[in-house]
Amino acid sequence: MGAAGSKLEKALGDQFPEGERYFGLENFGNTCYCNSVLQALYFCVPFREQLLEYYSSHEIGADAEDNLLTCLADLFTQINLQKKKTGVIAPKRFVQRLKKQNELFRSYMHQDAHEFLNFLLNELVDILEKEDQAAKKEGGTSSPSEKIVNGPKNPQANGVQNEPLVTWVHKNFQGILTNETRCLRCETVTARDEAFFDLSLDIEQNSSITSCLKNFSSTETLNAEDKFFCDKCRSLQEAQKRMKIKKPPHILVIHLKRFKYIEQLGRYKKLSYRVVFPLELKLSNTVEDADSEYSLFAVVVHVGSGPNHGHYVSLVKSHNHWLFFDDENVEMIDESAVQTFFGSAQEYSSNTDHGYILFYESLCANKS
Repeated sequence: MGAAGSKLEKALGDQFPEGERYFGLENFGNTCYCNSVLQALYFCVPFREQLLEYYSSHEIGADAEDNLLTCLADLFTQINLQKKKTGVIAPKRFVQRLKKQNELFRSYMHQDAHEFLNFLLNELVDILEKEDQAAKKEGGTSSPSEKIVNGPKNPQANGVQNEPLVTWVHKNFQGILTNETRCLRCETVTARDEAFFDLSLDIEQNSSITSCLKNFSSTETLNAEDKFFCDKCRSLQEAQKRMKIKKPPHILVIHLKRFKYIEQLGRYKKLSYRVVFPLELKLSNTVEDADSEYSLFAVVVHVGSGPNHGHYVSLVKSHNHWLFFDDENVEMIDESAVQTFFGSAQEYSSNTDHGYILFYESLCANKS
């Protein structure tokens, strides 16, 4: 990438952001699913900062047991400390650990970037929770570095159990959905909350993220065999059900369900539908009905006509510039080029580069 790297530096010139690094990631045989997600996470600045802080506040010894968190923190720190502004890094240690950890990612087959993102975030949470439990057992109190990692906690008096640990992964990515079911006989509303790290949306041809989100929160009537057991009526009743966002996350990750199982074909098919995703997004299907505003900063793109083959690349916004990451290669792109990844308005099109996972950051700076 020597030439490409210098080309990128020339393109940015004096505007090259102070202290920023733009590094491609080497591909170890179909690991583009991993590279594209790692680039999106690296440019998720609050997440990156927490990870770098974790690395510097934890003495990760050479003999310490590797896990995905230490490998990821090590990789991000390596990129961050590079003397050059651009270049290529081999995420070998991270990929080896990933394959050791989960057999799903061991083969050289084409993998799913969304499955990888989901697995990674949940794995990071598990590791942080285990570290927190180990620290409590060891000293009865949190170590200073552990407080940094997980934020301040409020111990409760009288031996009451502490709330579940809220890690910095939760603080960045977790939102809360509420599933409301209204009995049509007694009008009682039953609400059940569930946490999420990303929203998976069904898509339609020539639609937009806003319309997909509206469909996600549309009211569904439960009747016939699907009746709802109402605790107040103590019987099965017709009901209306809807999903709303109770607590929007700081980083909103939207997964477009581009791979659909087609019964007649007996296999998955890629939906190349054109789904417009805006650079600025207003979330209106929230419980409070207050619009939450978000700004797009990364897109993981699936390239190819089918689910079992193809390639992943990512688009990233950094310091008001858009960059295109394709494994080892990094180049600048114009903001207007983002719309070429919406999808195809026709069923058969030569364009197979489609937005698959979208990363939005909340514009509400005072978010707790």
